[in-house]
Amino acid sequence: MGRKWNNIKYAKAAKDANRSKVYAKFGREIYMAARSEPDPSLNRHLMAVIDKAKTYKVPKDIIDRAIDKAKGGKGENYETLRYEGYGPNGSAVIVDCLTDNVNRTVSEVRAAFSKNSGSLGVSGSVTFMFEPTAVVGAATVSEDDLLESLMNSECDVTDIETTEEGIMVYAPIENFQKAQDAFKALGIDEFLTCEVSMIPITTIDLSDEALEKFERLVDTLDDLDDVQSVYHNVNL
Repeated sequence: MGRKWNNIKYAKAAKDANRSKVYAKFGREIYMAARSEPDPSLNRHLMAVIDKAKTYKVPKDIIDRAIDKAKGGKGENYETLRYEGYGPNGSAVIVDCLTDNVNRTVSEVRAAFSKNSGSLGVSGSVTFMFEPTAVVGAATVSEDDLLESLMNSECDVTDIETTEEGIMVYAPIENFQKAQDAFKALGIDEFLTCEVSMIPITTIDLSDEALEKFERLVDTLDDLDDVQSVYHNVNL
């Protein structure tokens, strides 16, 4: 199994452990994306968030409710924040948040790091170790057909992984829509993954003891209500 997909799969599995939190987090993200334009056909960012939510099995009624809330024009206002830090043995961690209380969020994120053998860093301390990447994958598609479709869509890619679950395409973020279109041209309407991720340029291995501490850190961060995504450079 490809290591890039393995880490993404681990993150999905962690979220599967608490479906109600996943629904709440995506409801918040969809609501914020829909505030500027609630019609997904006219709002590419909203459509991307919805496509991502579907890969995490977020029910349609949760998606529709968040969009309807945005149509009302009144509600919470959330701020997008990114924190960077270090886990056990110098592992690099990026934490993306959506919050209505910055003080609460930074306090909770800092505590998660400090209680799990990590430390919160300054802005820019680890992002240079990662590359923003569009990740799109599906189960029912042949690699030859997909390669042809990617060429027809004029979609440049940085990597393609064939895994036990399916085929994953990694592309520059400006080609996110083209990557999706390449799959859709083959009749794919259900993705294994469909999102913009922070892919580490290089990865590290941890000892069993350090890995246990690291996984505890990631799980603690994922469990925070204000945390939307956690990225890292550890091989899992």
